[in-house]
Amino acid sequence: MQLLLRGLVVVLAWPFMAGAAYAHYCDVRSIQVTEFDQASPLTLELALARTGAAAPEVLIAALEAKAAAADADQAGLWLNPSISLETENFGGTGALEGFDARETTFALEQTFRLGGKRRLSERAARSEAALSSAQCQVQRLEAQTLAGELFLDLQATIALAKVAKDSADLADEFASIVQRRVEAGAAAPPELARAKAEAAALQAAAAFAAGEVEARALALASVWGSPNVDFILPDGANAELASIAAQTEMTQDSHPSLQAAKASADARDAATDLARAGAFPDVTVSAGFRRFEDTGDSAFLAGISVPLPLFDRNQGATRAARFRTEGAAVNAQAVQTRLRTKQARLTARIKAGTSRLQWLEQEALPLAEDAYGAAAEGYRVGKFGLTATLDARRSLIETRATVIDARLVLQTEILRLRALIGAAPFEGDIQ
Repeated sequence: MQLLLRGLVVVLAWPFMAGAAYAHYCDVRSIQVTEFDQASPLTLELALARTGAAAPEVLIAALEAKAAAADADQAGLWLNPSISLETENFGGTGALEGFDARETTFALEQTFRLGGKRRLSERAARSEAALSSAQCQVQRLEAQTLAGELFLDLQATIALAKVAKDSADLADEFASIVQRRVEAGAAAPPELARAKAEAAALQAAAAFAAGEVEARALALASVWGSPNVDFILPDGANAELASIAAQTEMTQDSHPSLQAAKASADARDAATDLARAGAFPDVTVSAGFRRFEDTGDSAFLAGISVPLPLFDRNQGATRAARFRTEGAAVNAQAVQTRLRTKQARLTARIKAGTSRLQWLEQEALPLAEDAYGAAAEGYRVGKFGLTATLDARRSLIETRATVIDARLVLQTEILRLRALIGAAPFEGDIQ
């Protein structure tokens, strides 16, 4: 029983990483809630689709991307002109007493941003919008990978619950054999108490495992924002991800993390150009009309004003932007290196995990089953003692739980590698 519980703990404690397909959900023009089929058992593909369309983190990131696009639209607009109406030389003394000598001026002013600031401001804002969209894709990939791992974890928990239930049934059957031997006088009564205690402990483990299934299902549903289990549970062997060859090359330009790093570099480069343009002063041009009340004459007026860039030529902001551009370029290279290293690490783990699972399934499990079958039969006919039989059963239970855990570890690593390189089910739009 302790071994089975340790298997349960292993499944429960398996670390989850964040994860999602490379679909362009973050580029849609409207955020809508999608209805999904809930009449069939949940599949891995459906879990990823629901997460990509409804995960709160993805929705927030998508809305932020839309907000950044709106900011870019705003950045490309011209500055508004100014209109002014001014009256002077009235209410004074002498000839300026009253309103007869007043002068009224009507003027229109427009500021022109030199150095291409409007164009560069829009370009910088568009780059920030592209960065927000790329970051949304990163968030989507992380959320969907998390959903995929939780789905595999749920499957393993379902399989483990079945092992726990089968083990409890096996213990009940063996307790009946012990009872018959005790009744026939071939075994001591304490053996029956011991067998029943073992059976009760396994029943408790089975009940715990069944509760864990519900807990894992709730954890999965929460990824796409549902407070309840709104799907039919999958079976214990629904998703079998085929391993990927070690020579598989990652499509570098398609990974959202690398896209986001490159978008960040582009955004910093655009910000540097905009900062350089800040060295050019803006020009304000004005034109208007003035009327002289005391003579009845009128005249046009025109003006231009330019700040003198004696002290502030935006040199500090330009230097800071250049440093950030260099940092973004270093980050993009580092992200690419980390992705390649991660791919090699996952490939090595998959190779080791595949070998481990094959040994467990093809050697350890059949031997454990044969050992318990022989021990149980030997005990029934009086050839083996109770302790040897119970030890063989514990070994069988432990081996079955270990097989499930090994399969979960392998399938999780394969899922992560598929998410990394954009392989199915992490490719294109998931319907």
